[in-house]
Amino acid sequence: MPYDSRYDDPRYDGTTNMNNSHRTDYALNGEPEGLEAQRYPVSPHTLAPQDSTAKPPMDGIMNQGYESESTLPTDGRHSYQTNEKRRSETEGQVGNLFDQGGKNYRTVGRWMSGIILITNQVGIGILSLPAALQTLGLVPGIIAIIGLGLLSTYTAYVLLQFYRKHPHVVNVPDMARIVGGPILEAIVGIGLFINLIFTGASISVTVSVALNSMSEHALCTAGFSGIACIAFWLLCLPRKFSFVAKVGIPSTISILASVLIVMISLGVSGPSNAEEANPNIDIVIVGSPSFRDGLTTCLNICYAYAGNAGFVSYMAEMQNPSKDFVPALIILQGFSIPLYVVVAIVIYTLSGQYTRSPSLGSAPILPAKIAYGIVLPCLLATGMVFGHTAIKYLYVVIMKKIHATDEITSRTRKSWGVWIGCATFYWVGSFIMANAIPVFDSILSISSSTLIAWFTFGISGVFWFHLNWHRLFANWKKIALTIVNALIILQALFMNTAGTWAAIVGLVDIFNDPEYAIERPFTCADNSIF
Repeated sequence: MPYDSRYDDPRYDGTTNMNNSHRTDYALNGEPEGLEAQRYPVSPHTLAPQDSTAKPPMDGIMNQGYESESTLPTDGRHSYQTNEKRRSETEGQVGNLFDQGGKNYRTVGRWMSGIILITNQVGIGILSLPAALQTLGLVPGIIAIIGLGLLSTYTAYVLLQFYRKHPHVVNVPDMARIVGGPILEAIVGIGLFINLIFTGASISVTVSVALNSMSEHALCTAGFSGIACIAFWLLCLPRKFSFVAKVGIPSTISILASVLIVMISLGVSGPSNAEEANPNIDIVIVGSPSFRDGLTTCLNICYAYAGNAGFVSYMAEMQNPSKDFVPALIILQGFSIPLYVVVAIVIYTLSGQYTRSPSLGSAPILPAKIAYGIVLPCLLATGMVFGHTAIKYLYVVIMKKIHATDEITSRTRKSWGVWIGCATFYWVGSFIMANAIPVFDSILSISSSTLIAWFTFGISGVFWFHLNWHRLFANWKKIALTIVNALIILQALFMNTAGTWAAIVGLVDIFNDPEYAIERPFTCADNSIF
């Protein structure tokens, strides 16, 4: 069904109203009443003009706190199914920006969605997890990996609940607009874009570490970061998320093969930085880190679950997100959480006190170089999927501003010009950030503390309160969920404040450490793991 263009008008509040001003405004613009009806066609449901008992749009009803069809007010224009199950069965038919214009972008099915989510999440975050066990201890580290994984699964499901109520949204800032209007939309939009800039920079830093390690620092580190960003820019030129699924399987095989090489080499030869051939490996069951080290480590674990920021964008290009997103999410977390735990345990127990971050550096030099070469496809795919999310958000914003939403899925000069411009802007920004913070652990922890804490956890709690504001204490289940979501928001606030302090202090210490090669931003110094 076509996208309802009323959603592009800032005066439209999700109901049949236009703040009582649209008739006058369009009349002043010289548009007759008939053209006004063409400008604002039916909402994404069935129009029933002859039914005097029909109901207003569901988005407006939910915002007013009505819970059953028997209590809905009527305006004599629309008829809606209010049963949650019946609405979700037709969810895939609800229009948004990506099924209008020249080409339908909503082509992603259930299995393809699962592959995209895995490509989105399973990447560089896994490389910091063995070192997390070294800092926290084996048992607390495993609990943190599993616990944060389950929590990110719940917060992802909350995003789906919100999407079901407002299926016209195409990204998280669209959701924020429903909650807090244009101001909150702008704040969340800027935060989302900066978050994705950090992520692109993190991946660029990881590629520079890999290339430095394989080539024994054959080129300036900033040069390797530049090469990585150019490659990512080229990969982000295709405009559909379905393209990501085509590289998802090679990406997954890439990361699995690389960590397998590291684990086998550690079992055969031991860690690379051990002082003797067969060193005694010390395994800490329960660690005693400082407050700053423990918090920074937890932030690095959060980074392994940073994919939630892009989930709404993927829903917008799914054929039937209400039906298919939950199975795709189960595929993702059923694959990623056990993988994270196994890789972290095996590499840490084989490396012990010699564990490095990124973990590929724990292996002997030759296997580590091979592992870095094999992991490059995964790094490229991860950069592509996060870059694509950021570029598409900026692209949609600009196309709305220039009143070209009908060209969003078309292959016109204007749409391609805007897309390429957005891609260039994003990867130039990522290159600058990568060289400002050229340290793997530091850029992960700073990114997690400033923004990922909100986009993976906190903002879902805010959305849950918006959906359930009128029934927070309706029954014991709602009371429990109210407490859980309040704690999620508090967790995000804590990570955002104390975590940012811990990450920045850690980065300053690295710059001031005479034994560390990286002394300043925009450096040519070797950041390899050897």
